Amino acid sequence: MISDQSVITVDDLKVALADTGMDAGLRIETELAPIGGVGSPVKPAIYEGGRYQHDRRWASPEDDNPTDVIVIDNIPSQANRIEASIADQARHLGVPEFVLDLKGKEYAHLPSHLPRSLSSWRWPHRHADAYLIDSIIEGEYAHKHDLGREILAATPDAADVLMSWFPQSLLLGFWQSHQGKKRAQTKHARSWMSEIIGWNPAPARNGETGVPDVQKTLGTKGDPYNLNIDNRIDQDENDRFRGWRSEEGKSPGRANKEKLSSLGHGQVPFRPSEAAPAGVSFRRISQVAIVSFAQLRRVRLGRNSSSESNAAARALLVALGIHGHRLAFGSSFHLRSGADLRPARCSVTWLAANSDREVGLGDTAGLLAEAKVEAQECGVPLDGWDRDPKMMTPNNALRAVILSTWPDLDGEGA
Repeated sequence: MISDQSVITVDDLKVALADTGMDAGLRIETELAPIGGVGSPVKPAIYEGGRYQHDRRWASPEDDNPTDVIVIDNIPSQANRIEASIADQARHLGVPEFVLDLKGKEYAHLPSHLPRSLSSWRWPHRHADAYLIDSIIEGEYAHKHDLGREILAATPDAADVLMSWFPQSLLLGFWQSHQGKKRAQTKHARSWMSEIIGWNPAPARNGETGVPDVQKTLGTKGDPYNLNIDNRIDQDENDRFRGWRSEEGKSPGRANKEKLSSLGHGQVPFRPSEAAPAGVSFRRISQVAIVSFAQLRRVRLGRNSSSESNAAARALLVALGIHGHRLAFGSSFHLRSGADLRPARCSVTWLAANSDREVGLGDTAGLLAEAKVEAQECGVPLDGWDRDPKMMTPNNALRAVILSTWPDLDGEGA
């Protein structure tokens, strides 16, 4: 049970997360507003087929019917945003980090939009990621390197190496599914979950039939010179800088050639069938983040770990999640084009065994720092914390795929 203080402390977390703890977790509820004002359109995430993630939710137990909603940002996406926010502050926070290094001369030609270094806080599958499996660490294949092998074999009940190097895996979950069918298939469900929901979306209607429909973004891409887009062109689709040639007129024999509009010239109206879904107006937008203490109690540092060190490790994970959440969503934030939101009201509820209580988050950076010190004093292994990142490079197979995917277009023979 949380103490009488109104702000969460490390001691509160340790007691709640002990093996004998009974409290359920934390819930952070935030009412969000578009920066254009309440009701202004917001772009939800778009999935295959140009669709939004529709759902129906109960807003209140007193409601007669569930409410139509659209998931603006789902649980996996929110987890990635927390990780990205921590990655941006990794050196300052002293969190552990692996980095895939592509700064060698052979990668100098890579397009500028590709990262030359890829932080483990941005790997899609955390420590179960293929970029770790297909890497070289200190001259050895990852699965043969002592640390790499230990990380790839880690489990939630022998999580000391993950606590040292990949705490995000213990907080946000992982599935070790890329090592082969007969090798480790370890799974660990996420304990921190967050999503953003748009309630009562304003129904769009087909302008001709009046039937409810998905609103599309229509318009025309302009051209000050109004160049003739009927002309077909020859070009290298992989490299515009190799030049192109226009062939006037239309011809069945040129049907396989592209239009001038593929280069960005000419006025091009958006076709309704190709237009992306437009933003949606919602009555309200909410974010709910929860952390499950029951799931975190499954995390143990190994057979010989003490109850105190296990509780301190779990408390550090919660403190990391709280601070990551504040970094990502504590002030106005950008999800995607047309989806800029800001918090209007926020409440934090401590979910105790027998009653709930509203609490404050306080200084989340200070909570994280204090939890780290407490973990060290309790013997939690933090080998990767407060040190330089562990560097690694692609193995030969991954290197070959990177270079074949992104060839040197300006090199010899280009």
